[in-house]
Amino acid sequence: MSDFKPDFKSGFRPALRPVLGKKGAIASTAIKLSPLPEGTIIHVLAAPDTSDMETRLGSLAKGDVRVVSPGQWFIVGEQPLSPPDMKALLAALEPQATGVDQSQGRVRIRIEGRMAERVLAKGTAVDLSPRAFPVGHSATTLIGHIAAHITRLDGQAFEIIVLRGFAESLWDDLARMGLEFQ
Repeated sequence: MSDFKPDFKSGFRPALRPVLGKKGAIASTAIKLSPLPEGTIIHVLAAPDTSDMETRLGSLAKGDVRVVSPGQWFIVGEQPLSPPDMKALLAALEPQATGVDQSQGRVRIRIEGRMAERVLAKGTAVDLSPRAFPVGHSATTLIGHIAAHITRLDGQAFEIIVLRGFAESLWDDLARMGLEFQ
């Protein structure tokens, strides 16, 4: 048996840089593509039949709640949570749910404008019409070959959450898909 005990109290803190930090908004009269702040994204997992969990999350969360699938949600916030606030939130979810901090692992992109649905329709099979996909509705889907989570924020605006390693590729794909509307 080893006597090795890792020191988790080291002063090492990685320097995190926003993956889309050098990307400026792309805008025209029909479409705008913007990187969103890399604040907080917490993936919450509970049993699919957990009653009132979404309501409970709304009261606990310092941000918005996005449905991912039965028993799964994202808590999304513009600002990072402090370590004590993160610890308190994760503890408050127990024992009905478990939260996993995805803040450094996922990136948010906003696409908006009168042609936003048409741009997204080039890459996904999800029906994004307002009747089928109203404000507040979310779906996990593919945009091209990249897994993404789409939420309609308002009539002409969508938020896309994507794994950090795919964010720049998705950004470039969305920019290309929107070229005809520039």
